[in-house]
Amino acid sequence: MNREDDRARRQRTDHFIFTYTKEGNLRYSAKSLFSLVLGYISDNVDHIDSLIGFPEQIAEKLFSAAEARQKFTEPVTGLRALQKFTEAYGSLVLCSLCLRNRYLVISEKLEEIKSFRELTCLDLSYCKLGDEHELLEHLTKEALSSVERLLLKDNSLSDAGLRRMTAPVRVLKKGLENLLVLDLSCNPKITDVGIGYLLSFKKLNCLDISGTGLKDVDAVIKRLQMQIGLVHSKVPLKEFDHSNCKTEGWAEQTVLQWEQAVTEAMKPQDNLRSRVAALRFYGKTRRIEEVVKCTLVEPETKASGNLQFYKENVENCHLPLKKEVAGSHELKNNKKRALAEQERERTSKQKHLCLTVEDWDLLNTY
Repeated sequence: MNREDDRARRQRTDHFIFTYTKEGNLRYSAKSLFSLVLGYISDNVDHIDSLIGFPEQIAEKLFSAAEARQKFTEPVTGLRALQKFTEAYGSLVLCSLCLRNRYLVISEKLEEIKSFRELTCLDLSYCKLGDEHELLEHLTKEALSSVERLLLKDNSLSDAGLRRMTAPVRVLKKGLENLLVLDLSCNPKITDVGIGYLLSFKKLNCLDISGTGLKDVDAVIKRLQMQIGLVHSKVPLKEFDHSNCKTEGWAEQTVLQWEQAVTEAMKPQDNLRSRVAALRFYGKTRRIEEVVKCTLVEPETKASGNLQFYKENVENCHLPLKKEVAGSHELKNNKKRALAEQERERTSKQKHLCLTVEDWDLLNTY
């Protein structure tokens, strides 16, 4: 009976706001019906069927209320609730995600991370994911085709991983087709062969391949400039500065809650103190136990090995020509364009016919 009375008392007090007057008297006023309903729904947010068509302003308040109650950190119900928001609001929930050196968060909250849609920026630097990681396979899905900035520095990638990542773009014209900035630095297993797979990213404006295992650097520089118009930069580019990437969206605090939960789980337990006390009682020597820090060492690329590329903005600085000369130049340019289009069609057909068996096996998985 006492528990039921406590619950009823809490429910009654939750409906009121208690304040004090200037005279020091206690005054209470009833909460608005909207705040009461919002609190009830946020407590049961995992039971929502769908939020599609729901107003964005109210949905943001509902997300914040559920986030304050840490509903998205719960193992099963948190994922189900988060999926309802990402399905309905996409990039509003999260448009940019920075998981730099957060490999433990990735392992613990992989399904939640995969539920985010319409991301434009994703930073996975220093996570040591490898070629076979499930998250790298998820990058080729349609849900992340909106990614424009992808940072994969120091992730133990090789040519095989790049082949898988670029297969949908190379053949099906899907996947990371909107990619503008790509960081593949500090992946020494990437060779000249892997760089060839990157030529399918026609919209690529900035590329960082510093610290990779290239054999013929000069040939790679010429190849990138000739085929996709990327020029070697002599100075570090600001596009690869970490300060430009941060987590942005409704779920910004949710990602911080995940990180805090992971760090709390890594702290030493309280029973270590009782164990040390028992050892002292029996006269045994104490074994020194230190908390293992799981931060990965960030490798530094040498200035001489800087291989960052950017696409130049070509501006016509020529003086206007005469009408006759300009007309003849236009005819020649039109003929060249027509021939170039025919050659592109022929080469594209040849590429489709010259696919390897491994490429076909990989494409059959999509």
